[in-house]
Amino acid sequence: MSDTSAQPQTVLLRRGEVHSPADPFATAMVVERGQVAWVGSEGAADAFAEGVDEVVDLDGALVTPAFTDAHVHTTATGLALTGLDLSGAPTLEAALGLVRDFAGARPDDRVLLGHGWDASRWPGGRPPTRGELDEATGGRPLYLSRIDVHSAVVSTALLDMVPGDLGAVDGPLVADAHHAVRAAALASITPAQRIEAQRAALAHAASLGIGTVHECGGPDISSEDDFSGLLRLAAEEAGPRVVGYWAEQDVAKARELGAVGAAGDLFVDGALGSHTACLHQPYADAAHTGTAYLDAADVASHVAACTEAGLQAGFHAIGDAAVTAVVEGVRAAAEKVGLARVRAARHRVEHAEMLTPESVAAFAELGLTASVQPAFDALWGGEEGMYAQRLGGERARSLNPFAALLRAGVPLAFGSDSPVTPLDPWGTVRAAAFHHTPEHRVSVRAAFTAHTRGGWRAVGRDDAGILVPGAPADYAVWRTDELVVQAPDDRVARWSTDPRSGTPGLPDLTPGHDLPVCLSTVVGGRTVFVRPGE
Repeated sequence: MSDTSAQPQTVLLRRGEVHSPADPFATAMVVERGQVAWVGSEGAADAFAEGVDEVVDLDGALVTPAFTDAHVHTTATGLALTGLDLSGAPTLEAALGLVRDFAGARPDDRVLLGHGWDASRWPGGRPPTRGELDEATGGRPLYLSRIDVHSAVVSTALLDMVPGDLGAVDGPLVADAHHAVRAAALASITPAQRIEAQRAALAHAASLGIGTVHECGGPDISSEDDFSGLLRLAAEEAGPRVVGYWAEQDVAKARELGAVGAAGDLFVDGALGSHTACLHQPYADAAHTGTAYLDAADVASHVAACTEAGLQAGFHAIGDAAVTAVVEGVRAAAEKVGLARVRAARHRVEHAEMLTPESVAAFAELGLTASVQPAFDALWGGEEGMYAQRLGGERARSLNPFAALLRAGVPLAFGSDSPVTPLDPWGTVRAAAFHHTPEHRVSVRAAFTAHTRGGWRAVGRDDAGILVPGAPADYAVWRTDELVVQAPDDRVARWSTDPRSGTPGLPDLTPGHDLPVCLSTVVGGRTVFVRPGE
């Protein structure tokens, strides 16, 4: 496989494995004018060989629909890729050492930006103090967001840049104080730095077989310039598609900015790691129930306005009390504008971690899409994980019930919330199939669907995310081990390689097996990534 400067009009891919419901045994595919034109067997492919502009010999590689990451913060992802990433720091001391090295290597940065620290995984469980950060930076402005991006630690010099008085701060900043320091820090980013970060993030996504990202922007997260600049960049340059969501209760503003919804990270609450997710009962390790930013009346008003305007509404809701507020608000909106109209709008809930059987049933009733992140469980689940620290074992085991959502008929769209967890689509599929809590696991096939077709359905497209004639030619080519077929009633443990099942095969994602390697990614028939040497 080789890259070309101009994409051929018609391409035949052959001698591979094509993951398509149109033909479970497909080994070839024809792409024409940005769409899938045909899928079928190697023998039948001969009929197309003379009439195409290019023939690609797959040499046994696997072709699948490109992944859709349904929740991304693109600029922040690029800044983490090109800047200070503390997600791998094993101790507080190691994190401070990385800060010190970064400050020395970036003498011209007006504000030092870093991300990814997680004190819950460090011995002692303590975040850095302001004095420690002042020493590590030599007194320069520094903003370090926690891994969940719902709190941050900063240096004194950055506090001095924030209008007003935040008080005697020495520890993680949350809620309005965090929004204030984040705004001051992000204001330091130059347009050139922003574009560099966006290009880096989109290129990285393409290298992982991601063909579409849902950008979740908003006034408390990025800026209007950042959001509109990203949409413009994606429209002008080859790369993954970008679908924009703007998290503000201003329907006109969302439409003006080119967003498909006044949705995404429209915060009903915060995050568990920062003790700001809103709970019905207090945290196990703190004597409070978190933070509520919107109530049911706010949700109802916004959902009704979006439904009337023909835009998606959506909310960030993690804690059980926040999810209750969303359900009550959407139900109230349905009583006002009509249940059928609310269901048809496919409003979204981001994260939706603390669900009960009643809230799962309500999601199905109201036609809500659950935009969820399986990597959260992989990172924070388990008996000793952050969830258990914050909530205790019983509540922690109830989180992220993907199987219950699917059984109820709730549409799932998988994402990463990058840079909270990395862009890693096959790792995301694995995390859902091997959830820490066995009863929440879903099949690899169901998880793969949620990370491909699910993202398209979440934006109202039912004709994409699959390789069938007429669908957009968004696909990725993979080097992988032997494919396996999971029987429909299997969860994880029992696998079938019987070709008579009639189900397209997928890679074996059992922990310990290597994940597939992306060889190339194509979006709308245009190659946006080719692995060097392929």
